[in-house]
Amino acid sequence: MTTDEEAFRSWAARAQQDLLRTAFLLTGDRHRAEDLVQEALAKVALRWRRLRDGNPTGYARQVVVRDNISGWRKRRREVLGTDPGRGGPGTQVRDHAPATERRIALDAALAALTPRQRAVVVLRYYDDLTERAAAEALGVSVGTVKSQAHLALARLREAAPELAELLGEEV
Repeated sequence: MTTDEEAFRSWAARAQQDLLRTAFLLTGDRHRAEDLVQEALAKVALRWRRLRDGNPTGYARQVVVRDNISGWRKRRREVLGTDPGRGGPGTQVRDHAPATERRIALDAALAALTPRQRAVVVLRYYDDLTERAAAEALGVSVGTVKSQAHLALARLREAAPELAELLGEEV
């Protein structure tokens, strides 16, 4: 194995879980997230010599986001739904820790966002990117990131008022 291959494998092993988390939060679908990460890692591998001394993780994140955007454009009429394993209205959750209940509510609230709003929320608040970095990853202006974040947070407040503490607000 060459030094470049070793360096790529080492980077990929470190970056894969963070990329998978981002992709899952963007899509809400584990299988789609895994596909997006695999495609991103393949694209980074092809450009490794150019990327290794720069920011390969930022490039990979951008590939994940943009490939996901391409996916929504192809399936524009598809509506984000809930996972059948989570149950629907009227399903009772028994003996779950409050953190688990909060996570389920958060997943449902994220599913209520538009794909662009969801991408902005994930990049800004889960991946802790700056507005500029999120704008670059999405290929939009900083103003678009700000407006989409504002709309997304308003929609989250409406969809899941019980999550106000996660938004840093008083209940």
